[in-house]
Amino acid sequence: MQTKSLYISSLEPGAGSLIVSMGLMEMLKIRIDKVAFFRPVIPTKKEKDGDIIFMLEHFALSQEYDEAYGFCVDEVESMVAKGKTRELIEQIIDKFQLLSKHYDFILCEGLSSGSFTSSFDFDINIEIAKHLGSPIVSVLNGSNKSLKEVSEEISIESKAIVKEGCIHFATFANRLSEDVFKALKQEKNLDRLSKSPIFLLPEIPELDSPTIAEVKKKLKSELILGDEQDLRRVVRQCKVAAMTLEHFLDRLEDGDLVIVPGDRPEIMIATIVANYSKQFPTIAGIVLTGGFTPKESILSLIKGLNQFSLPVLISPHDTFQTALMVERVPAKITPQSKRKIALAMGSYNANVDKFKIEEKITTVKSQSITPIMFEYSLFEKARQDKKTIVLPESKDPRILRATEMLLRRDVVNVILLGDENDVMHQALSLGLDLRGVKIINPTNSEFLEEFTTVFYDLRKHKGLKMAAAKDAMVNSVYFATMMVHLGYADGMVAGAINTTAETIRPALQIIKTKDNVSVVSSVFFMCLQTRVLVYGDCAVNQDPNAKELAQIAISSADTAKAFGIEPKVAMLSYSTGDSGRGSEVEKVRLATKKAKELRPDLLIEGPIQYDAAIDPLVAQAKLPGSKVAGKATVFIFPDLNTGNNTYKAVQRSSGALAIGPVLQGLRKPINDLSRGCLVEDIVNTVVITAIQAQGE
Repeated sequence: MQTKSLYISSLEPGAGSLIVSMGLMEMLKIRIDKVAFFRPVIPTKKEKDGDIIFMLEHFALSQEYDEAYGFCVDEVESMVAKGKTRELIEQIIDKFQLLSKHYDFILCEGLSSGSFTSSFDFDINIEIAKHLGSPIVSVLNGSNKSLKEVSEEISIESKAIVKEGCIHFATFANRLSEDVFKALKQEKNLDRLSKSPIFLLPEIPELDSPTIAEVKKKLKSELILGDEQDLRRVVRQCKVAAMTLEHFLDRLEDGDLVIVPGDRPEIMIATIVANYSKQFPTIAGIVLTGGFTPKESILSLIKGLNQFSLPVLISPHDTFQTALMVERVPAKITPQSKRKIALAMGSYNANVDKFKIEEKITTVKSQSITPIMFEYSLFEKARQDKKTIVLPESKDPRILRATEMLLRRDVVNVILLGDENDVMHQALSLGLDLRGVKIINPTNSEFLEEFTTVFYDLRKHKGLKMAAAKDAMVNSVYFATMMVHLGYADGMVAGAINTTAETIRPALQIIKTKDNVSVVSSVFFMCLQTRVLVYGDCAVNQDPNAKELAQIAISSADTAKAFGIEPKVAMLSYSTGDSGRGSEVEKVRLATKKAKELRPDLLIEGPIQYDAAIDPLVAQAKLPGSKVAGKATVFIFPDLNTGNNTYKAVQRSSGALAIGPVLQGLRKPINDLSRGCLVEDIVNTVVITAIQAQGE
């Protein structure tokens, strides 16, 4: 079967169609250049549809909002009541066909049948899908249903779709309880329920819980303490502080949103102290009611706390009204819900056999690579062969936030270095869930003696003493590097706190460079609008000589190839071909010659100017006939000054996503972070390190 569209359909509201749409769209965007999202029917036109907004923004789809829907519920019910069903379907087909002229694949998401107040004598989604010629992906809501109920629903829905003359592509049984999920997983004859593939997804309570951001929006409140990223915390339940302090503290639970009268600052302060105490649960946040803002002296007291990260809101409503409104806040997944997205996609990828889906879809392979496509391809590669990455800088909140994202995405195994109690307490204080992480304390680790002995043996010829070797191994970066060296971890990422030198020095002393590699260097993956380029070296070598520059070019080409980028190497200079003279040009010319001699299999051109390397028209004028000019994918800069400035200029002026630096040339993968890195930078670097480890 070949298809260029899919129709996601559910009978009940709350089935989780958006999560299935996210999973399918992520898979499609990696492989297909032009993908559109379409909802034939949306709930209302009074406000923009949340699912459409999410898909357009999160996946950076190149379509306008008005192109992504057909009608609203009221319009559909009115037309059906007037006997205009045929006209309704025809207009939906017209809009669908208009999209199909400009896109290679259309992912449709229907509105659940239970969302319509009128009682139709037909299933609106099946009717639309049939006329669009789209195979149906049915999503069943397994919440609070028994094994028998879920099994029967899978079978009945599958038969109904086929009976209506539609193609049943697959069934997603979503929101299954733990018992039902396990029972169906163990069912040997699950295929008897449907001739189409059946995928099972467990209930994830956090996805049904609102975030502080959603509470803030509902209350129209102000954030007076905490950061924007703290608004991602999830609210499990609410507590109104309406009793005396000693009794109230006894009733605190993990994930509480504490609602406090705004004129009771002593309760707010006590709640904050309890949150940071190891003897009490960690809460999601605090809402001060009545529009009262604490005095500046109190706010200054709290702001002075080290790494304060608890969100405190000011609600303009009274305590009763605030509590009532919070209870009615719907749980949503928005483009800003990074933690929920990671959790949902981690569950989807862990439980869905994507190869079964891929083999049923035939489309044109994308020739362009967008930043989103590249990032998703990294996650997919890492997930195929999960590696263990050690992160020695667990005291940095960014490292902990990145660790949670990686665990939820289920792409790597993570080891953190530090005191387990301190790490977990800090994580809970940040509202993070680090279940599944391994934590090792170098100072009392069972590995300390072994690591000390190995390091001493490696460096004793340099005059290293045993006591100094032990002191080094207590250092978290040295300890992590030794873990990689001895195979207890597959790679290491550091640099959020430590300098580049502090990150690389242990690697050079312990892991050392690969055979036939004379220099450790780095590259950045520059993700432009429709392609990914490789820039080297922009972070490590200040002024490489011709031999070192040749080695950087070869290492960069191999790195590009390892990540699916065909290497066409441009050795950059201020002149192209034989047009210029000077010591710097001669260095590049000699480096090009050496690189070609060492690796005749690679396409390498140099010296060449940047414009001639990237622009086909300029290349035709300056270097006609070159296999690299105008088509280069790997750009080698003559020195660090040029490379570092260029990558930052391109990044800031074009909005390109710069991933790196990625170190190359070591026997095992060690990577360095910028001390100004974002959480997303850490996540990407860890995933790249895992992929490098796969290559090793």
